[in-house]
Amino acid sequence: MSRNFFTKNPKQDTTETITVKNKNFKRLKTLTAAALLAVVALFCTVINLSRKSDEQAAERAKLVTQINDLHRKLGEETQALDSVSTQQQTSDEKAMSYIGSIEQKLTKINDYLSKRGLHGFSFKRIAPAKKADSKGKTEAIYSDYDNYLTRLVNNVAYMPMGYPRVSAFTSFFGYRGNPFDFGNSEFHPGIDFRGKTGDPVKCTANGTVEFAGPAGGYGNCVRIKHINNLVTVYGHLSRISVRTGQKVSVGDVIGKVGSTGRSTGAHLHYEVRRNGKAVNPKEYLSLN
Repeated sequence: MSRNFFTKNPKQDTTETITVKNKNFKRLKTLTAAALLAVVALFCTVINLSRKSDEQAAERAKLVTQINDLHRKLGEETQALDSVSTQQQTSDEKAMSYIGSIEQKLTKINDYLSKRGLHGFSFKRIAPAKKADSKGKTEAIYSDYDNYLTRLVNNVAYMPMGYPRVSAFTSFFGYRGNPFDFGNSEFHPGIDFRGKTGDPVKCTANGTVEFAGPAGGYGNCVRIKHINNLVTVYGHLSRISVRTGQKVSVGDVIGKVGSTGRSTGAHLHYEVRRNGKAVNPKEYLSLN
């Protein structure tokens, strides 16, 4: 009886084995389902992230396009502004160029006058054009004024004016007593300037030497031809410093004071002739 009590039932062992397998299968099935859910969830997360990444990329591309458009518009507006500024600057530069040219000419005129022994004149700077004036009108005003002053410079340069030497007068234009024939009068066609032998004699205008040499009573003489049929004559020179055909400019030394020819002492005889006729040089000693 004791052996039968401890002996296992084979049928019972089989049932227990099946039960264990069923439990293991259910557990495996549960784990598999959980794994599948995790995979599905991960897959969905990846897809969602990918979609968001695509949306962000599209948004970035859109922003880049907008930024480029803004840069382009800003560049166009800046270019337009620069163009307007350049045009204005060009206009201002032209105006200032005209003004600068005018001031240079006025300075040159004063230089010509000082070389003739005359005082220069003061001049005011040109007032800026009014805002109401058009740009073209303003430039035309400056241009016309510039052309006018160019002509003035030429006239001053080539018109006999001022003193061939700065000194006192010893004899004037017109009738005077004859120094070689006491009691009689003679016509004096120029002005005599006091001087010492060897003092420099200067040309009173730009021109061309038409004669340089001995000329009877004038002694050593220089004649210079200028514009408007004007000629200046320099007589009684001790020395001639130019030659016939030579171009001379205002202020150039053309000879030295002397007492050659019909002369009572060292001095400079100076004449201005217009259309071949002697005129009073006093009319050409100043701007007036």
